[in-house]
Amino acid sequence: MGTLKLIASPAYISNSAANIYSPPNAAVDTLIRHIRVVNTDSSARTFTLYVGGTGGSTAGTEIAKDKSVAVGDAVDLYFAPGLRLTSTQFLSGIASVASKLVITVMGEYVAN
Repeated sequence: MGTLKLIASPAYISNSAANIYSPPNAAVDTLIRHIRVVNTDSSARTFTLYVGGTGGSTAGTEIAKDKSVAVGDAVDLYFAPGLRLTSTQFLSGIASVASKLVITVMGEYVAN
């Protein structure tokens, strides 16, 4: 088992499909173990996350769909033994409103 690392630094989720995590190179797969989404707004907000092509938001590729985050709260998603993304897969997402939900992704890199 590898060392848990920050895979995607804390950043806002856009209100249009955008990459949250991009693979570092062709020799590495990524195991996502934990995703945390924090609501910094004064209203509840939702988000959807996808695994697939760059900037993807294709139906059927969702790993979290229309998840609601209460005011000042957080949603934690855990993947055991890990959500494996190949070297060609991206984690992308969409928020109901831009610059209100902050996402952080933890995991590890593994040789493919």
